[in-house]
Amino acid sequence: MRLIALLSLSVSAVAELLRPNGISLSLNGTNYFLSPSVQGTLPKSLTPATIAADSLAFVPITIVSNNTAEKDLPKLFKSWAQKDDVWQPAFSELVVLLKSPGCKSTTTTFNNGIKSAVSCWHKAPEIPPGPYFLDPYRGSLHQVYRLYDDFSGSFLESILQSPDGTFQTLSAHAPGSSSVTIGVPSRLYFTRTKEKPLAGVRVGVKDLYDLKGVKSSRGNRAWYNLYPAANKTAPAIQNLIDAGAVIVGTQKLSQFANGENPTADWVSYLAPFNPRGDGYQGPSSSSSGAGASVASYPWLDLAVGSDTGGSIRGPAGVSGVFGNRPTHGLVSLDNVMPLSPKMDTAGFLTRDPEIWSAAQAAMYKKNYTTFSKDKAKYPRTVYTAGFPANDTPEGAILHQFANDLADFLATNVTEYNISQHWASAGPKSIRNTPLTELLNVTYAALITKQQISLVKEPFFKDYAVAHDGRTPYIDPAPSARWAWGESQPDSLLNDAIHNKTIFMDWFNQNVLPKDKDSQRCSSSILLYTQGPGIFSRRDVYLDPPSVPFGWSLSRISIFSEAPDSVYPIGEVSQFSEITGRNESLPVSVNIMVARGCDGLVPRLAEDLVGLGLLKIPKTGKSMSGGSILF
Repeated sequence: MRLIALLSLSVSAVAELLRPNGISLSLNGTNYFLSPSVQGTLPKSLTPATIAADSLAFVPITIVSNNTAEKDLPKLFKSWAQKDDVWQPAFSELVVLLKSPGCKSTTTTFNNGIKSAVSCWHKAPEIPPGPYFLDPYRGSLHQVYRLYDDFSGSFLESILQSPDGTFQTLSAHAPGSSSVTIGVPSRLYFTRTKEKPLAGVRVGVKDLYDLKGVKSSRGNRAWYNLYPAANKTAPAIQNLIDAGAVIVGTQKLSQFANGENPTADWVSYLAPFNPRGDGYQGPSSSSSGAGASVASYPWLDLAVGSDTGGSIRGPAGVSGVFGNRPTHGLVSLDNVMPLSPKMDTAGFLTRDPEIWSAAQAAMYKKNYTTFSKDKAKYPRTVYTAGFPANDTPEGAILHQFANDLADFLATNVTEYNISQHWASAGPKSIRNTPLTELLNVTYAALITKQQISLVKEPFFKDYAVAHDGRTPYIDPAPSARWAWGESQPDSLLNDAIHNKTIFMDWFNQNVLPKDKDSQRCSSSILLYTQGPGIFSRRDVYLDPPSVPFGWSLSRISIFSEAPDSVYPIGEVSQFSEITGRNESLPVSVNIMVARGCDGLVPRLAEDLVGLGLLKIPKTGKSMSGGSILF
């Protein structure tokens, strides 16, 4: 008896250490992953006799929600096949109708020619409709994830979101050139509601946001192997989860969110592949995985990035997708690796303005200005700054967009030069100092001084303790920046904050002030461009990385704290020396509005799409689609 008791105790102790990771299998040539969580238990009386109860194989099954009659199934399945990439007709060999009035178990053949056993579960619990795999021995129903190859190298890790709010690695691999496979759940499991506006929206997350139960790299191999999994999910991401979003993986970033070029700078990890054009263009940085994935994968709806000095806007521009750097401070950045808290923001990249708007409302909550679905009031002034000449292909696209926008707003386009405006109407005590001089080292000082104290110093200390006083490897870009920052006096940080504040106050009062009408919110719109449709090959060896000095239009928003977003507006044809053919490259425009008027931008995008002045970009080698070149 004692031996039996000890054996029982031992087995029980081992069982507590076991954690199911799910199972992967193939159905009709498509690779799937079975969630380890049980969604429900099917009564054995509903399992056809043809399915052996002691079978070790899982059985594909379709659950149909309440009040659906058998006669409606062909039409229902046709609509499912169109809107969901996970369900397929092979799941209809066994169909279970939940609480269907007048339902009788039968055998039938649907339009797809598959002979189906239809069972009726009259006293069923609430189970989302869609595809499942049934364990016939236990009767357990498991939700299904379709597996996709991360061929663009955008993801660091595939994530399975657990019902208890934690995450675990999705342990599966589908055939493909990538070492990472991403699993996505059926869209049929989710219904968007007022409470869950992002229900079922598939999201990739930049690997500087903490996810409970997941290890992070911050773009550095030593960091990934030094620190344990996070014990809390970043509030910015939790807001999305609370709104129904499904996190499918963590995405690559340039190291510690510093700007990097693919060929020599990305040492710890390979830079993601931008799918546009010839397939060998740089993805920009630092939200590189976010931009490349949204442009590559139709199965991904949204990517969360961060923008300190252009880390969302740059990737959005070269990828030909929508992206936003929001008003600074809209959401807590607790449990997020900082580059510079004075400038760090959390934003999105996506192909769909409607999802873009819903995601911003979910993440920023009460700080987000949502505009009515009724006819919106828009700013009455449109400024353009730094556009290329109208006689260039990219210039023609930009000027045409500006003119179309002005026509829609019933106004005119006004060319704007911020340097001249500053010289004539800047603060009297400092207007004689050009912006190129006043703000030359501001960005560099803020990102180096703040990241050294908040990231580098604790990281080096922890690494030294773990590795007998050694120092970790750091990529060339952050290494060069940190070295410069450490060589500068501490007073430089205060000077940078002071100069940033001077510019911020002036810009928000004199260039993009809020409108007195709260429904209009912003008095003006400022357009400029970072994405002029030029090649930026990933295989070119550049000079060693340097400190990011200087002033440019893209730094207006980081110093003023006003929102700055990207619209993809067209493409230009450029000759590729790689393919020997002309290839299409995106042209994008940056659109700025007054601080706190963020909701104006996606709402305007939705209206412009409705008018045909903007197009929803597709995935592929161009914004209009097409097979990606490898």
